Amino acid sequence: MPYRILFVCLGNICRSPAAEGVMRKHRPDLVLDSAGTSGWHVGEAPYDLMQQAALARGYDLSGLRARQFEALDFERYELILAMDRANLDRIEDLRPARCTSPVNLFADYAGQGISEVPDPYYTRDFDGVLDLIEAAAAGLSAAI
Repeated sequence: MPYRILFVCLGNICRSPAAEGVMRKHRPDLVLDSAGTSGWHVGEAPYDLMQQAALARGYDLSGLRARQFEALDFERYELILAMDRANLDRIEDLRPARCTSPVNLFADYAGQGISEVPDPYYTRDFDGVLDLIEAAAAGLSAAI
């Protein structure tokens, strides 16, 4: 069975779908998904500006749709990767008793001394976020 990874951010419209899209292109052998800790955008496509920036690099995010993280995700995935500490804490709040699934910060895999992926919805730095996601994806790919 392929290794299963879930990427998680706040709304599941910028960072986590971008991470999913980057990893899908580079590691089609993995089962990948993304989710948000909030339910604000459930069913929506990734944010237009993120889609445009990703497409310029060859990552098509148009088929992805936002969903909310749920406790069952601990059973569905071998590894859960949060985009920042606040979302990691929200994920951990939903951890079922005796569940040992690892939850890590995705940016730690970039090896750049940066532990959080900034939210480009607020910073407007979609290319900078994609640079960090690509570096983290390369590090993650090497680690698994």
